[in-house]
Amino acid sequence: MSLAPRAVLVHRTTEYEELLARHGTHGQAAFFLSARGRSIDAVRARHERTRQALAEVAGAVPLAWRHTRVERADLDRFLFGPEDVVVVVGQDGLVANTAKYLTGQPVVGIDADPGRNPGVLVRHRPDRARLLLPHAADARAEIDELTMVEAVTDDAQRLLALNEIYVGTPGHQTARYTLGLDGTDAPAEAQASSGVLVGTGTGATGWLRSLWEQRSDRLVLPAPSDARLAWFVREAWPSPTTGTTRVEGLLETGRGLRLTVESDRLVAFGDGIESDALELTWGQTIRLSAAASRLHLVH
Repeated sequence: MSLAPRAVLVHRTTEYEELLARHGTHGQAAFFLSARGRSIDAVRARHERTRQALAEVAGAVPLAWRHTRVERADLDRFLFGPEDVVVVVGQDGLVANTAKYLTGQPVVGIDADPGRNPGVLVRHRPDRARLLLPHAADARAEIDELTMVEAVTDDAQRLLALNEIYVGTPGHQTARYTLGLDGTDAPAEAQASSGVLVGTGTGATGWLRSLWEQRSDRLVLPAPSDARLAWFVREAWPSPTTGTTRVEGLLETGRGLRLTVESDRLVAFGDGIESDALELTWGQTIRLSAAASRLHLVH
């Protein structure tokens, strides 16, 4: 007997809740903000809109379904099941934070605060949830399969991301490594830089785009469903022992970028989540490429 679908509502702590946790009461939080020329009213209003959206989506879950909630900070400890319909209520970035923990489950993005988010990934208003959830559970549902990027180390550690993966130092020190490309006979290049970014077409609306706009006049960024990835080296430094001939490019299907660490410690993390990073040590190699798995985002 197959299980009924389970709606998993993913949300994150609001700014207002963070202020209350830090200052104890509404009054103390309001005083803290007013002393800095800010009002707590707008923060609380955004909190109320988010809570209202979450309640509206929860109320739209079909009666025969199971449902649960998970906060962003608990995603790495939450076990998603194959029968889950994942409903992300919040910002575009929350979809990216969730994607790395999924294995093909359909995702519905609900914009909790329309007008403040671009709506690239949270495409729907809360009042559409009643129609969207049964649609998402249908095998015939229309979905966009969005490319993801993965990093795999030579000791089999693996990291997934929807937007981009950054490899570099955890602080502001110089990252030293050699960089090589699959499918080329050219030797790997020793580099010293602020790190390397490899991302998808979805990530091309964020951090990747900022790098692209600063300096690239020839690279065409991929689309979200494109299997290609774009990569950039940040602030590569030329010296007698380090080069700058490889600072940007596209990774075609099946191709990867390889970095061999020549620093005491580098990290690799995805979608800005530094707390969930791979630790890399001297001599270790990491390969970045398009992942076999994709995010299934419901129209």
